[in-house]
Amino acid sequence: MIHKILIANRAEIAVRVIRACRDLHIKSVAIFTEPDRECLHVKIADEAYRIGTDAVRGYLDVPRIIEVAKACGADAIHPGYGFLSENYEFAKECEDAGIIFIGPKADVIRKMGNKNIARYLMSKNGIPVVPGTEKLNNCTLDEIKHFAERIGYPVILKASGGGGGRGIRVVYKEDELESSFEACKREALAFFNNDEVFMEKYVVNPRHIEIQILGDNYGHIIHLCERDCSIQRRHQKIIEIAPCPSISEDLRKTIGVTAISAAKAVGYSNAGTVEFLLDDYNRFYFMEMNTRIQVEHPITEEVVGIDLVVRQIRIAAGEILDLEQSDIKPRGYAVEARITAENVWKNFIPSAGKIGEYFPALGPGVRVDSHIYKDYTIPPFYDSLLAKLIVKGASYDQVINKLGRALKEFIIDDVRTTIPFLIAITKIKEFRRGYFDTSFIETHMQEILENTEDRHQENKEEVIAAIAATLKKIRDARK
Repeated sequence: MIHKILIANRAEIAVRVIRACRDLHIKSVAIFTEPDRECLHVKIADEAYRIGTDAVRGYLDVPRIIEVAKACGADAIHPGYGFLSENYEFAKECEDAGIIFIGPKADVIRKMGNKNIARYLMSKNGIPVVPGTEKLNNCTLDEIKHFAERIGYPVILKASGGGGGRGIRVVYKEDELESSFEACKREALAFFNNDEVFMEKYVVNPRHIEIQILGDNYGHIIHLCERDCSIQRRHQKIIEIAPCPSISEDLRKTIGVTAISAAKAVGYSNAGTVEFLLDDYNRFYFMEMNTRIQVEHPITEEVVGIDLVVRQIRIAAGEILDLEQSDIKPRGYAVEARITAENVWKNFIPSAGKIGEYFPALGPGVRVDSHIYKDYTIPPFYDSLLAKLIVKGASYDQVINKLGRALKEFIIDDVRTTIPFLIAITKIKEFRRGYFDTSFIETHMQEILENTEDRHQENKEEVIAAIAATLKKIRDARK
């Protein structure tokens, strides 16, 4: 039995976990750094403790977090997503301190957190993987060029410890290889404290399909259907859909079974996600396994009727998963749109500041997960996510109509947000039909911007023309 949970995170996901704790009559403990003092998760938790003055460092301070958990009597820690959520050393420290880590075992996090090890384990267990290499750091430039030639351009360089779209470079030509490799290493070291980089064949314009898995501590694992996360910009997801609107039932079942096999291969427990790339020929390849709750988990909750965070806590407490695969029957569709504080017209740079009027969308089948409120000041130190708008409908057409309506009703004043940009996406016919891949945003950027109604942007036509010219240069460079 768990009595008190410390949430080793902030903002929206911390609020989400606190609410799950309340539903289970479990005490919640928030932590915060000084810039986050007025954040909603601090205000609504049963207890809150400052862990430092530096905006980010406190959320990464493992000894301090463990110390606070012990001092306040927390018997479990929920890591959320980001920060320490996929840090196996943190999970191990929790285990060693006698504190329940709400997630998979530390060794599973370690294996899946290193993409080279993950690729090897998946391949060994018959899970299809994209052709690629082991780490390249000890290779000469000539050897790296040889690997790229053998795999065939375009290739993609990836940080072994990466995630969240960081530490990734697509290389179309040999003369780009050296600079891309060095840039990838620098970014990997900066974000993950690990500069290991490997190479894969770049699957051109795939669908990004992920399977939500859930397993208990006794070897029972099921999947909760798939999500389509293909609407991305620079490898960052913008809109996610569950289930995928345009794959066959046979393919859906095959990917689901494969995801369970991948999870069983590493002895997975708790909630996680197995991510795949799907090409034009319906061939799918293992990409990575996220050993945490995902940002987009709410759309799975909406279509299968299961509270994933509550299930995470119950599994961590030792409960047997009382669900069989046959119990999972998705109903309708759900879509999540990530509303971020970014200036679309200035290359999506973060837009900090004080929120004026705040009216989140309401109505049947509409849900908002957020940490913001009227007069809240957005700190400039963190991810730009402000709110997740989740809508549910009986059909794909209905849910997209509802998404457009809800976005138009959503008001966040005095800071620049991506709401107008998201509204414009809902008007694109390919999106409305459910036929798109990871190139959607880049391919339709000009059309999306032309449909973006933003009263704050005076020289809209000039900006669109400049962006269109830049995109053309990029496309020409790839030829």
